[in-house]
Amino acid sequence: MSNDKKGGPANPPVNAAPSPSSPSSNFLRAIVEHDIASGDYAARTDVNGHPLPQVVTRFPPEPNGYLHIGHAKSICLNFGLARDYGGRCHLRFDDTNPTKEEQEYVDTIIDSVKWLGFDWHDGRASHLYYASDYFPTLYAIAEYLVGAGHAYVDSQTAEQMVANRGNFGEAGTDSPYRNRTPKESLDLLRRMKAGEFKDGEHVLRAKIDMASPNMNMRDPAIYRIRHAHHHRTGDEWCIYPMYDYTHPISDALEHITHSICTLEFQDHRPFYDWILERCAEANFFKRPLPHQYEFARLNLSFAITSKRKLLQLVEEKTVDGWDDPRMPTIVGIRRRGYTPESIRLFSERIGVAKADSWIDMGTLEGALRDDLDARAPRAAVVLQPLKLVIDNFPEDLSVECSAPVHPHLPEHGVRTFPISKNLWIEEEDFMEVASKGYFRLFPGNRVRLRYGYVVECTGCDKDATGKVIAVHCTYFPDSKSGSEGSANYKVKGNIHWVSAHHAVQAEVRLYDRLFLDPHPDAGGKVFMQALNPDSKKTVQAWMEPGLARALPEDRYQFERHGYFVADRIDSVPGKPVFNRIVTLKDSWAAK
Repeated sequence: MSNDKKGGPANPPVNAAPSPSSPSSNFLRAIVEHDIASGDYAARTDVNGHPLPQVVTRFPPEPNGYLHIGHAKSICLNFGLARDYGGRCHLRFDDTNPTKEEQEYVDTIIDSVKWLGFDWHDGRASHLYYASDYFPTLYAIAEYLVGAGHAYVDSQTAEQMVANRGNFGEAGTDSPYRNRTPKESLDLLRRMKAGEFKDGEHVLRAKIDMASPNMNMRDPAIYRIRHAHHHRTGDEWCIYPMYDYTHPISDALEHITHSICTLEFQDHRPFYDWILERCAEANFFKRPLPHQYEFARLNLSFAITSKRKLLQLVEEKTVDGWDDPRMPTIVGIRRRGYTPESIRLFSERIGVAKADSWIDMGTLEGALRDDLDARAPRAAVVLQPLKLVIDNFPEDLSVECSAPVHPHLPEHGVRTFPISKNLWIEEEDFMEVASKGYFRLFPGNRVRLRYGYVVECTGCDKDATGKVIAVHCTYFPDSKSGSEGSANYKVKGNIHWVSAHHAVQAEVRLYDRLFLDPHPDAGGKVFMQALNPDSKKTVQAWMEPGLARALPEDRYQFERHGYFVADRIDSVPGKPVFNRIVTLKDSWAAK
């Protein structure tokens, strides 16, 4: 097919939809609005005396894997709150565990946040940070805590510490090293830093309360020995701070106002506050201090988001890598064809809750359909081809037909394509013996070839096995769509087609949900047993000629079939490979 530019671009950009213009209210927005109204953070300045925004949030991933759809919700929430209230959001890498973190993950996280449409710049200033940049400050605060009697070096084994920690019904037992003098603990801490001890030989612990009903307050570890190469600091350090210690201090160093975490960190908040209070008492930080708030994480049906289980899928080659279009990773859903706008719309629709719940996959797919339906150009594609021969159509004749690029956006113009004697139609559009209510091709029945002529089926050809290999029909020359004579023909069936001589053959990957069970790993289930054997099918399809020019990540609605995208890795101009993003309707709704 070709495109007529007179009415506007035939393939308009799909990534141009704005974010939701009126975000829905939620408890976090209420908190932010209260804090702004009360002026709690209004008088703050940075080290140079410049005023700070009243809303400063952060997205703090650990660079130990690929982000998934749950992280996308957190990204939209943190960056969205900052955007909507005139603040800023930082991207900070929690890179305190050198054995699990790599530059590859840093790079893909940066790319994912950008793809979702967010940025960490405030004017010319970049707010991209690394916890490893704070190692000297974190260590200095640790020395202060030891000197002030708020921390001590424990020399128990890991097994002894676990045993002495107690449980929810039993108080913990003080370590025999808990009453070490600050001088002795400080000497050991400095020797730990100098590399004198092996991994696990000592650990630095906060000195709080071993009888606390909150297990996280029972003298949590804040530094451990780990002789490992760090992807940014190299071999400079052999002791590394724990996340629960690093997180609040990093927030305070960056002047975060609202530290938004998922619910699993709710029981960690008392330690978050404890650390910041000790730091404020020593004038490391000025008040007001950051405050942590928790929201429910995203639990999406028919998906898993455990990094360990996703890694298993990749390592066992159940999927074709982290960016497999069936994966819930951001790189996977991007390759599947999801748009940033649809993810932001989905995040806005599901809102922010205080209690965990399941979100149906259909909600995510519905946001995608709503986003693409308004913008995706249309195209005719035959996925399961069956030859249709118009017996009375001249052998050497082709006639131009036309159709809108988008039925509701006339400014995008029309696309043109030829009809000829031999066409491809869908196998399902012919039945030798029609069932009740079937209005497509069968002997003696008339249908309209969409945007073309009315034809009457006259029979079919079969191979030696009895399989239908070609359908025959005759056409009515005065019935062409748009012509005066077309009104004289009333038919119930309307089928799509492509000219066999002019069509482009292309690989199409029909993706579906990876799991058959809506909760594949809940309740101790073996998630690998819930895999959908039909989650990927590959067909050789025939397409209207204009699709030969499709560029990677160009999205279309294949009429009748759904929304498809030219694969961002495997497609090249002139030889596209398409992935099915989503069907036109939710075929899982009744399952």
